[in-house]
Amino acid sequence: MKTFLTHFLIVVLAIAFAPACRFSPPLPSRSVLRIGHFPNITHAQAVVAHALSRQGKGWFEERLGPDVEIQWFIYNAGPSAMEAIFARSIDLAYVGPNPALTAYVKSAGEEIRVIAGAANGGAALVVQPDGGLTSAADFKGRKIASPQLGGTQDVAARAWLTKAGLKITQLGGDAFVIPTQNADQLALFTRKAIDGAWTVEPWVTRLETEAGGKILVEQKDAVTTLLVSSVKLLKDQPALVKKFATAHAELTDWINKNPEEAQKLLIAELEAETKAKFKPEVVAKAWSRIAFTNEISLAPIQSLVKEAQSVGFLKGADDLSKLVEIPK
Repeated sequence: MKTFLTHFLIVVLAIAFAPACRFSPPLPSRSVLRIGHFPNITHAQAVVAHALSRQGKGWFEERLGPDVEIQWFIYNAGPSAMEAIFARSIDLAYVGPNPALTAYVKSAGEEIRVIAGAANGGAALVVQPDGGLTSAADFKGRKIASPQLGGTQDVAARAWLTKAGLKITQLGGDAFVIPTQNADQLALFTRKAIDGAWTVEPWVTRLETEAGGKILVEQKDAVTTLLVSSVKLLKDQPALVKKFATAHAELTDWINKNPEEAQKLLIAELEAETKAKFKPEVVAKAWSRIAFTNEISLAPIQSLVKEAQSVGFLKGADDLSKLVEIPK
């Protein structure tokens, strides 16, 4: 009898709960956006947003909603960030134009799209104050550090030297352009192990104020940072990319209207990412050399293509018609 009652209760309970189980709605899936950036002032939108995420006040999180998780990834320079997009490790990246162009050409236009501008200016060649360096011709036999081979500042340095008639190769030539992480450039410059560094803020100002460097070439109007997306993300989630691009534009506007607060957030995040100290006055000086903008057009990028091709990069970059894709 007990066995019969036990079986009977099991059947009754199964019937009672079956409808609830059968018709319960599935849990909503959560989208994950993985974003790469560098610990540079020229990546201020990403650095500030990363700081807010760390504080639980995420700029993008608030605007994209609870169904979107933001994950941040830090890179030293553009080529490595672009490789991460190829590997499907990140979806979006704040990056210099040359690595974005290289990735576009390498993938035959199938992997990368520029969806917004981020920063112009903030890049320069800083040289030793007592090295007698006043022109590109003076660099024969000298060493210039750049963040990474094929990066925006690396190409700028090589093109500048080449225009002066110096023969530059990837391994040497009349002058040496040496890929060196931004954080290592200051120590090498202080020891006079390098004659100059073509780099971006805050490192330009740090070389100038902490190591007595002299700015020889300043790229005041150059496109320094772009916001790029993987083609896969644009195809799979166009509405999400549009919301992100809109939030990026709003953040750019907020940064321009609230520079002091933005700089405090940026300093806190840079120190968390690099384990180095950043003086507010150094950041403020560096900030004055940068124009933060979400606007982008193809014309300045095309001029960068010609410059890169002059030093052996971006061969085959003839069709840029698909490079810039503003989310609609």
